[in-house]
Amino acid sequence: MFFIHMLLLLTVIFVGIRHGGVAFGLLGGLGVSVLAFVFGIAPGTPPINVMLIILAVVAASATLEATGGLKLLVRYAEKLLRKHPNQIVFLGPLCTYSLTVLVGTGHSVYPLLPVIYDVAYKKGIRPERPLAIATVASQMGITASPIAAAAAVVIATSMENNLDISLIDVLLVTIPSTLLGVLVAATWSLKRGKDLDKDLEFQARLQDEEFRNSLIDTEADSADAVKNDSTAKKGLSIFLLGILSVIALAMFSDQLLPEGVKMSVAIQFMMLSVGAVILLATKIDPKKIVHSNVFIAGMTAVVIIFGIAWLSDTIIGHHKSYLIESVSDIVHAHPWSFAIAMFTASVFLKSQAATLTIMLPLGFSLGIPAPVLIGVLPACYAYFFFPFYPSDLAAISFDRTGTTHIGKYIINHSFLMPGFIGVITATVVGYAISMMIN
Repeated sequence: MFFIHMLLLLTVIFVGIRHGGVAFGLLGGLGVSVLAFVFGIAPGTPPINVMLIILAVVAASATLEATGGLKLLVRYAEKLLRKHPNQIVFLGPLCTYSLTVLVGTGHSVYPLLPVIYDVAYKKGIRPERPLAIATVASQMGITASPIAAAAAVVIATSMENNLDISLIDVLLVTIPSTLLGVLVAATWSLKRGKDLDKDLEFQARLQDEEFRNSLIDTEADSADAVKNDSTAKKGLSIFLLGILSVIALAMFSDQLLPEGVKMSVAIQFMMLSVGAVILLATKIDPKKIVHSNVFIAGMTAVVIIFGIAWLSDTIIGHHKSYLIESVSDIVHAHPWSFAIAMFTASVFLKSQAATLTIMLPLGFSLGIPAPVLIGVLPACYAYFFFPFYPSDLAAISFDRTGTTHIGKYIINHSFLMPGFIGVITATVVGYAISMMIN
């Protein structure tokens, strides 16, 4: 019966990939219904704590976006990139990585992609070099962000399993490991592909006047100016102070938190408070918050995690004894192999938070030590394997030279090697760091 139920889960995932977005969550709920009414299995527990943390963080980040603070961050990044065009292969991904770490979502990458293309092309640098690693870096920053959904999953799941894993425990591993992974992948990207002046295919296309003119018409694609600079600066300042407050609270939770209040709950009311202070200080229209890109993307993530994680929890919970008996020997002998399982799940799930929501409870059930699970966290990002993630598609569309591309065989695309290099490096380094400090 386990394999029949896993077939149901895989069917939900594949159909979800076809439809995209909230389809994962809706179909996950349908899968739970099938398990309950057809197979007579009691539904598992949906990840309520995870969803509540995501809701709180998204509300605060969306409030920041409504003030123009997110555009202001992008504008600062654009100034840096245009000031140092020769370093675009390093600075591009470092900017997208940093944006994700600060705001907790990789969707912040979109305004920077046309800027990265423009700077690279005007400097004669093959745009594929910075663009591909920039989109990969934006997703690698998720596990390094103190307010991302992935961190929420780790904290909430460990609490539910009676393990004392703090936000600082996670960040001490994920920040240096993912940052090093980005730098190694960027270094590899420096010489990838042919220079544009030596690329015969590109030079042939350059003979077309219409194509030639389209390459330099990018001014409209640069980051939008922030209309109300003072409001944006005020919102951004409050938001950054809020993040620092959450980190400080995580570092000194024993001294600062009231007795009986857990850190996962503190993150919820702290991030809601950050959004409230921004709202009151800037007097923005609350309607702008719910129509922001961050809010829409965040609510989509909540629905996805709600359904797909509920379905997987139901299956894993029902077959827990069988799973432990089947793979415990391998996992206990080679605990690092759990990274491979997590990587494989992420290829299809397209969400690091969803991957962790499914895989971490299984890891705890198998008795994998907490330091190992923390060390392999970077492996929860593998959806670069198929080049259909929105940021990957955006990078392809913004690269007017056509160097950032999907290959004839689908998987031979621009993001595959930077993704593998970055994630493998980050996972190996993260595992080593976690073993040393724990």
